[in-house]
Amino acid sequence: MTTLNIHNLHWSPKGHGHCHHQFQLRGVDLQVRPGEFVGLIGPNGSGKTSLLRCAYRFNAPERGHITLDDHNLWQQSPRWCAQRIAVVLQEFPDAFGLSVAEVVAMGRIPHQGLFDGDSSQDRQRVQQALLDVGLHGFDDHAFATLSGGEKQRVILARALVQQPRVLILDEPTNHLDPRYQLALLHQVRQLRIATLASIHDLNLAAAFCDRLYVLDHGRIVASGTPHQVLTAELLREVFGVQALIDRHPLADHPRITWIAPQ
Repeated sequence: MTTLNIHNLHWSPKGHGHCHHQFQLRGVDLQVRPGEFVGLIGPNGSGKTSLLRCAYRFNAPERGHITLDDHNLWQQSPRWCAQRIAVVLQEFPDAFGLSVAEVVAMGRIPHQGLFDGDSSQDRQRVQQALLDVGLHGFDDHAFATLSGGEKQRVILARALVQQPRVLILDEPTNHLDPRYQLALLHQVRQLRIATLASIHDLNLAAAFCDRLYVLDHGRIVASGTPHQVLTAELLREVFGVQALIDRHPLADHPRITWIAPQ
């Protein structure tokens, strides 16, 4: 079973934190246990994307360490990491004329030899992933012609065929309408693999995450279950907004109603 651990992480752009106070990370401790869906929330500019980039081996920490099943992530090869960690980002890749099926099949590359092509099993995984994200029959569509929401689902399908042990999502619902926001997060939760996701919509975070970490000015200021973390006091202190917190009438998680300034 896979566990992702981040311990005493420090990072700042180009190593000059004194010039970039808004974006530096300071003493971050975070854990994603087997099967957990962990949410990372915080205001814009709090360091969420920077932290995720450290977790998927893009930003090298200045201090602290990140381990995956007790293996130091930054002492492993990129291929080793790609075989275990899949990432869904806010930005879409340049597909250079690739079809949907070809983009999804890229998720199999870390598991193939240098001169291997796609096997019948690889192609079956691609078809299943497209079915899972609601894009069955889109195989030959040009990726570049899709809507933002469709592209996001293709990238999720690519992550699924990667067969990751850890899934990292950076604002995965940004380009999706409500139906597919709910469908995507439900599907991720059903995977029951270790998942770390930054989520902008706090009601979605409350509904789908097992635990939450709150990042503010590069520091973790709160962590726990949605009921423990999403309080009116914390939202006022961290987000600067008044909110009414009650229990969702149809489910056992908090519901947030934002209160507009008068």
